[in-house]
Amino acid sequence: MKNLTDLLLDSEIHDHTEPVSKSPYWNKDIAPLGKAHRTWGTKDYAVLWIGMSACVPTYMLASSLIDGGMNWWQAVLTIFLGNAIVLVPMILNAHAGTKYGIPYPVYCRPSFGVLGANVPAVLRALVACGWFGIQTWIGGTAIYKLLCIAYPPMAGAAAIFQGLNAGQWGCFLLFWTINMAVIYKGVESIRLLLNIKAPLLIALGLVLLAWAYVQAGGFGAMLATPSQFGAGQPKEGGFWAFFFPALTANIGFWATLSLNIPDFSRYAKSQKDQALGQALALPTSMGLYAFLGVAVTSATVVIYGRAIWDPVELITNFRNPFALALALAALCLATLATNIAANVVGPANDFSHLWPEKIDFKTGGYITGVVGILIQPWKLIADPTGYIFKWLVAYSALLGSVGGILIADYYLLRRTKLDVRALYEKGGAYWYAGGVNGVALVALAMGCAPVLPGFLGTVGLMKVSPIWIELYHYAWFISFGVSFSAYRIFMKWGDNS
Repeated sequence: MKNLTDLLLDSEIHDHTEPVSKSPYWNKDIAPLGKAHRTWGTKDYAVLWIGMSACVPTYMLASSLIDGGMNWWQAVLTIFLGNAIVLVPMILNAHAGTKYGIPYPVYCRPSFGVLGANVPAVLRALVACGWFGIQTWIGGTAIYKLLCIAYPPMAGAAAIFQGLNAGQWGCFLLFWTINMAVIYKGVESIRLLLNIKAPLLIALGLVLLAWAYVQAGGFGAMLATPSQFGAGQPKEGGFWAFFFPALTANIGFWATLSLNIPDFSRYAKSQKDQALGQALALPTSMGLYAFLGVAVTSATVVIYGRAIWDPVELITNFRNPFALALALAALCLATLATNIAANVVGPANDFSHLWPEKIDFKTGGYITGVVGILIQPWKLIADPTGYIFKWLVAYSALLGSVGGILIADYYLLRRTKLDVRALYEKGGAYWYAGGVNGVALVALAMGCAPVLPGFLGTVGLMKVSPIWIELYHYAWFISFGVSFSAYRIFMKWGDNS
């Protein structure tokens, strides 16, 4: 029997294209890919993560950590560590996508059931819709800021709805429409976007860093400011109480992708390509781009007399019109590429999974776009502290549970062996009772239960004991561990009964 290392590095790729097209649980977008479609190498996965990491939320990620008391290197190290941890389930879950050519919702079928897989699929999809809305709002804001510079009266226009003026709404919807156009073009257009974006954003980041250094005569006082948790500082002794919820939040940042990574790894030439590409690029890209945000923001204190964390706002201070337009255009491209790759591919497949006969990838992408508006992203990012410590940690608790179940099922129960035909059949090996594996749903609920009271207390919906808040700070770890253990025990008990 192979050990875990052998299983992870297994580069054998089978062509699972048996005819199951008559099944109501199959369509061409969620069908297993054959060898001809598996063209992504190590470079493609490195570019994928460099491209997705280089975005406005990553740039601003360290801001709340520094505001909370960390110094710059503690904040960047926390971000790096969080992404190094989430890389583990990322690569583990990617294995099935590469070996069988299946997307995330189909990967959920062996554990949750052919129909029950809609539960983890929708959980992941709704979160991605929120992220889609946030990134679309950021891209629209970049366009709006540029237009306000070209036509200043636009900035003073009266609000027409939800506190936003016509210009803000128009730019938001314009950027939204561009996203929809890319969805219409399909997955290969996303790959092209990322290949353009990755080197462009690296170059733009270095130029911005050089500009800040020259203008400020260094990187400013922020990089020299001590941690507030140090001896004699205002928050002395409180580092670990702040660190763990911060770490959990940073794990939550890519917790969605650690689940639906099969949506991308299904295109890999081999296990080595997807694993090596991700390992090289994810933690380093996130850490370096977060450092870029800290260093440039530190310099803005010297240049402008205040810290400017929002790169869109910073760029609008540029005096050279050409540099301003170029920087904002690059920012829009960066946001577009990240948005489509991170927040559309997954939910498009997830919504397609709900009704395979009627909803294809493109229709699922359009549904994502509509929900992304309805979720009101301008409110989600109004408070950065709430955005990170309530939004990210809250959903990471749920997604930790799903990850625990998927990994326990695929590695411990099935030893990476799946019956591909049964993934699409009614009454097959993964049908369970009425298409749903009740054990997986119970394990999911058990994983969420310990952290739910703390979540309700944190967001202000009810008063709870401090112990629940403390547990909530470890949400992803607890939910993952509880669901992993519960699922394994219950399934083993069922086999022996």
